[in-house]
Amino acid sequence: MGHTHQSIEIEVPADVVWNTIRNFYDMSWAPNVIQNTRAVGDVNGGKVGAQRLLNGQFSETLIELNDDSRIMRYSIDDGPSPVSKAEIDNYAGCIEVKPSPSGNGALVEWSSGWEKNEEQVREFCQNIYVALLNDMKQSLESAYSAGD
Repeated sequence: MGHTHQSIEIEVPADVVWNTIRNFYDMSWAPNVIQNTRAVGDVNGGKVGAQRLLNGQFSETLIELNDDSRIMRYSIDDGPSPVSKAEIDNYAGCIEVKPSPSGNGALVEWSSGWEKNEEQVREFCQNIYVALLNDMKQSLESAYSAGD
């Protein structure tokens, strides 16, 4: 089984980070990576079963949203190579927001696991998640320091 894990510390309280990212349809915190997000179907973005299409290519479904633990899990149902449904099975991603060990903000961990095509998917996803986490940090720290 393939697996990848990335993390970043953000100088913003964990509850603020979580409340910003918990809506499955809103990825405005990643403007340099996600150009558009389209809701698919009529399930609310804060409910399990919500589906989205990212950048017109990645079809994803929210499979868990736990506000108490600040955990979001989702599946990639289809996407471009190497994460197309013909190339991988059982892709599940997880974002978890915790208070940072230093006590000065949040620790955001982004991990994923899948079957088949392990090395190609690991490299592909790791690069995307690092970019997403860096965008998240920049967006949230800028907004928080500005008092938004």
